[in-house]
Amino acid sequence: MTDLESLGVRPMDDESIRAFLRSRGVGVLGLPTDGPPYLLPMSFGSDGEGTLYFTYVAGDHSEKRALTERATAASFLVFDAPSPFSWRSVVVRGPIERVPEDEWDSLGDELSDGWRPAAFEAAVTEGEISVYRLDIERQDGFEQSSLPPGYAHE
Repeated sequence: MTDLESLGVRPMDDESIRAFLRSRGVGVLGLPTDGPPYLLPMSFGSDGEGTLYFTYVAGDHSEKRALTERATAASFLVFDAPSPFSWRSVVVRGPIERVPEDEWDSLGDELSDGWRPAAFEAAVTEGEISVYRLDIERQDGFEQSSLPPGYAHE
């Protein structure tokens, strides 16, 4: 048992990670740059089998789009932390690529699952839309759902 496990932190198994990703709709995408990674909040959908989908609405000079097109791989963080002793966190990594437009119709649920700010829904008519997929090659998840042993809330 590791020190974290003795405090109630547990690794998530593959099934728990898949279910968690299906239940969430927003996370943080990390794209490589020449310096620190470029991090941005993104809505996403999941096929439940190992692929995440992102819809971009961006202009011609979008840094997000340029970095994604240049990337061979990306990381994505999804978390839920309703309290200090009840949280889940998953990081996935894998290649990211543009999905051809003729495949979009077959991605109905995967594209509609993501949470989106209302302002972004209105912006759909103002930018170029593209869809990207991240094929998960590695995933790590941890969770805690109880107070650590010996912890007394006063």
